[in-house]
Amino acid sequence: MIYEKNIFQKNHKNIDLRFGLAYPNIYKTAMSSLGYNILYNLINERQDTWCERIVYPHTNSIESNNPMKNFDIISFSLQFEEDYFNVLKMIKQSGIPLKRKDRSENDPLIIAGGPCATANPMPLSDYIDVFVIGEGEVTINKFLDIYLENKNLDNFLDMDGIYIPKFNNNAKIALIDDMKNAYHITQPIITKTDKEDYKTVFSDSIMLNVSRGCTRGCRFCMSSYLYRPLRETTIKELVNIALKTRENTNLNKITLIGAAVGDYYDLEGLTKALESEGFQIATPSLRIDSLSRETLETLKKSGLKSITIAPESISTLRERINKSISDEKIFSVIKNAVDLDFNIKLYFLIGIPYESKEDIEELANYIEKIANMHKNRNYIKFSINPVIPKPQTPLQWEVYNFKEIKSKTRYLKKKLRKYNVKFESPKKGLIQYILSCGNREVGAVIEKSLTEEVTLKEWQSYLPNYNINDELPWSKIDIGIKSNFLKTENRRLKTKKQTPWCGDSPCYNCGPCN
Repeated sequence: MIYEKNIFQKNHKNIDLRFGLAYPNIYKTAMSSLGYNILYNLINERQDTWCERIVYPHTNSIESNNPMKNFDIISFSLQFEEDYFNVLKMIKQSGIPLKRKDRSENDPLIIAGGPCATANPMPLSDYIDVFVIGEGEVTINKFLDIYLENKNLDNFLDMDGIYIPKFNNNAKIALIDDMKNAYHITQPIITKTDKEDYKTVFSDSIMLNVSRGCTRGCRFCMSSYLYRPLRETTIKELVNIALKTRENTNLNKITLIGAAVGDYYDLEGLTKALESEGFQIATPSLRIDSLSRETLETLKKSGLKSITIAPESISTLRERINKSISDEKIFSVIKNAVDLDFNIKLYFLIGIPYESKEDIEELANYIEKIANMHKNRNYIKFSINPVIPKPQTPLQWEVYNFKEIKSKTRYLKKKLRKYNVKFESPKKGLIQYILSCGNREVGAVIEKSLTEEVTLKEWQSYLPNYNINDELPWSKIDIGIKSNFLKTENRRLKTKKQTPWCGDSPCYNCGPCN
């Protein structure tokens, strides 16, 4: 049985526009996405529009059971490249023509947003009519106003944050300038169910948007470049939002959401302020150098049972990816977490550029040392994933070496078989790399996969290989970061030279703040 509270029901006779908010993954993933929830609430504040959710594998809406093809606009949230397959499945199964060139004015307008759409819309550009570049809450109301006046795509060309494949226009990212202007949900959808696929990651929890953007500059991380500059919500505002949401929902647990929660200007002050109001506090992940003993004690006292941290690799490779956290700090945080009886999950990367066989052997010993810091090995879990070069980052000119990553994975599996280690598939990483950094031609192999199996050899024929002076497929998308800044960061990857984060250093003139 599934019960939802705080959904929007409207009389379709009293509205001008039906908006289908589609998520190309299962319900629990969709409803764990803060951005998806924000758009649902924000659009439904309009009297002229009814926004309904459509969640994979279904092609009918949750609110009214209406089929996708009956909507005026269908908007896909692209959080993960692997969801591209489901986007095409949903369009095809709904009876809407799969390719945009085959659609008429009687078909829904298909739009897409989210980090993947912002970084590189090209792989789906033959299937999506309009891409929203940046934070959707900035553009959506103006977009809908224009649509209601005139549906011609030409009318959207003057807007920031809009890329239209038909015109292949230059598109500039649209972001909120200040968290005072951000949309904060105080009446979220509450789901009660006994079905595992419908239990959200943050069930029985208030998602509190602490900040947006991150300026740490980890060279592999797309979020660190897409959404600059760092923008933070004040403690006073966060506490007020939490209190108002609790009043509306009776929820008492807080999940702190943001790409840089650990860099929040006063994380200890925030956790203490929320704790003093009786809230329990959780967070999906925290930066290691933000975790003092006092912060961990406050989090434990508030009811948090597990922490997730990402050392990424051994110290020399951390220098390459601009994550200069000392081994001493990492082991200190783990020791404190063990002492406080936390469950601990750690994320590591393999396939970092210039990584040697000796580095992988050292990584195995490093993980083994951490695993033995707790007498019960079940309390410490590890996740080892291949580095995926991403568009709009300094790694966009690097390649994914499938053969090497496969060999390194095999070695680590054998070496660490006694420990609680989960590995990402090297083949899955290869496909994700192609989807991340591919051009328009990649859409054809995604489409082919709907009806037949695509061999590894065929996937490899689509492998990107860009020179640092090449024009990249996503060059029409301006996220504000200067190309020369990314090139400098790519060179520093080789030399292991650090770029300290903006919070402690003078401005690097990377672009977004200017």
